[in-house]
Amino acid sequence: MGIKRGTTLAAVAVVVALTATACGGSDSAGDNAKPAGAVAAPSQAPSSGDADGYGSGSGADTAGAAKPGGQLAIAQDEKLGSVLADSAGFTLYRFDKDTAKPSKSSCDGDCAKVWPVVAAGDATAAAGMDPALLGEVVRTDGSKQLTVAGWPVYRYSKDTKAGDTNGQGVGGTWFAAAPDGKKAAKAAPAPAGAGQTTGALTVAKDPKLGDHIVDGNGMTVYRFKPDTAWPMVSKCEGDCVAKWPVVPPVDQANAKGIIQKNYLVLDRPDGKKQQTVNCWPVYTFTGDKKAGDINGQGVGGTWYAVAPDGKLITVQ
Repeated sequence: MGIKRGTTLAAVAVVVALTATACGGSDSAGDNAKPAGAVAAPSQAPSSGDADGYGSGSGADTAGAAKPGGQLAIAQDEKLGSVLADSAGFTLYRFDKDTAKPSKSSCDGDCAKVWPVVAAGDATAAAGMDPALLGEVVRTDGSKQLTVAGWPVYRYSKDTKAGDTNGQGVGGTWFAAAPDGKKAAKAAPAPAGAGQTTGALTVAKDPKLGDHIVDGNGMTVYRFKPDTAWPMVSKCEGDCVAKWPVVPPVDQANAKGIIQKNYLVLDRPDGKKQQTVNCWPVYTFTGDKKAGDINGQGVGGTWYAVAPDGKLITVQ
């Protein structure tokens, strides 16, 4: 159906929660993969349009022409959190009057002129997004529209530049789409407690491991070998996450001594946001009881401490 799930198109710069550059590293097969993606971070602008959201458009795609989404990307908005965008950086939207199960678009005629549909075409999942969420729906005119988690997606004609979110909340029915297909909404801050960092990463030295990354509490940070860097995917879910809590997003300014590239934030299927280093998801270990513990090192032959460049430290 033309949708590519796992094929990298032309790389564009991603601006996510922290930094956005191409992923590097080669300490395992997955380390060689390169993320694509990227757009300028959206800026929140006042909503415009009439009560139904069908007012005349004046920005991109004013003629209502459907265009493929291309290489999708995830951008971070101060008010909305993670927002899905097309390859040109334009925000993608969903319509409350549509349905996801089954997929059906209720935006035709004048509506589709103001809210140009995203053609199924050559769409590729964004880094950190589940490619299986991409699909398509056949519209009443026979054309195919891109869907995310079953929801048809659109651009807004009054978004005139990459990063605009002028369509947010229009008519009370139009909302920016999150990478999981839900309405974009900034997550509430995680409560303090076990497995949460104090919002910092730094480098510690251990006689056995050498230089390795620790969180703001001095707890060792680990990587899970089954994870992948591109696409950024965590294979640690459910009971695994209870034992290996994810490292929440860290401001790059609070990352001391770590090679500062590819500070991307992974939007996990469970709704958590996870810090990555060199595109690899990182975790702490509940078996570490105090700063400096390295009890997670080598567990199951799959968990290892992380070097300042994001690579695995495999010494036993």
